[in-house]
Amino acid sequence: MSNKQSKQTKTSPSWLKWVIIGGIGLLVLAIAAVMISNQPGDAVKSLPAKISVDEAHKMYEEGAFLLDVRTPEEWNEYHAPGTTLIPLDQLSSRIAEVPTDQTIVVVCRSGNRSQQGRDILKQAGYEQVTSMAGGLKTWQAQGYPVTSGP
Repeated sequence: MSNKQSKQTKTSPSWLKWVIIGGIGLLVLAIAAVMISNQPGDAVKSLPAKISVDEAHKMYEEGAFLLDVRTPEEWNEYHAPGTTLIPLDQLSSRIAEVPTDQTIVVVCRSGNRSQQGRDILKQAGYEQVTSMAGGLKTWQAQGYPVTSGP
């Protein structure tokens, strides 16, 4: 073997070794990043399809977006303060009015239309959305705040 061939043989494995070490280093960093980003408690908790009035009230107090899907006439009779009215028959065309960065609780009079509203939002890609069982009739009967008028 000539001197020139001997030098090439010695440098090739050294170069390859650094490529392998660099690749392993990147793999370790990627694994560490995944492990750090998946710490318990960091994941967004999935909401149940339906929650009780008490659970809804707690979420309301914590700043959840309450979406009322009743008619304007029902809304004027009484509604929870600070909620947003988008009647169920208009929800699909007004979906852009519903925030994507908040937990959403859909409410109605008795709990039936709110499930339909929840499903419309879920089909549109909303993940943090639930409906309130029992509706605003139960909300009011349990003494939670309501107001009337437009």
